[in-house]
Parts: sequence; C-alpha cells; structure tokens
Amino acid sequence: MKKTEQVTTHGETLNRLARIAGQVQGIRKMVDDQKYCIEIITQIQAVRSALRSVEMQILKKHMHHCVSDAFTSGSQKEADKKMDELLNVMKKQY
Repeated sequence: MKKTEQVTTHGETLNRLARIAGQVQGIRKMVDDQKYCIEIITQIQAVRSALRSVEMQILKKHMHHCVSDAFTSGSQKEADKKMDELLNVMKKQY
C-alpha cells in the first residue's frame, strides 16, 4: 500500500453506514409522502453507490491486512483459504 493511501477505520466505516441508514430512512419517507418516482429512484441509486463505496473500502482493508498477512505467513493453506474467500465474494456480485 502506498503511504499516501488511507485505509478506512472501523469508526469511519460506522459513520458512513450511519449516513447510509439515514438516506434509507429518507427514501422511506419519500415513499410514504408519495414523492415523484424518479426522485425516489435517484435516491436509491445514491444509496447503492454509497454501499458499494463502503464495500470497496472494507475489501481494500481486508486485502491489505488479512489477505496480505496470509500470503506473508508462509502458509499455503491460509493463502489458498483467503483467495477462495475472495473468489466466493466476487462470484456473489454476479
């Protein structure tokens, strides 16, 4: 990892998730208030984008720590396990 890159901390991740939860509540209110469908869809897309961003930050942290540690540990079994985990997560994306 480059020195200029920052890995998100758990606290930062929790803050982002709290904001996303607030956005979801806002969408719920929009539906309840019968707002214009396109406005609701736009907000849903924003939430999906925010969730993808959090997901990528967590994946990045996992790769820089857990996966990297498994490969530097010298244990092929641990390295294979981490690779299988990543592949399984990636398969769920599609």
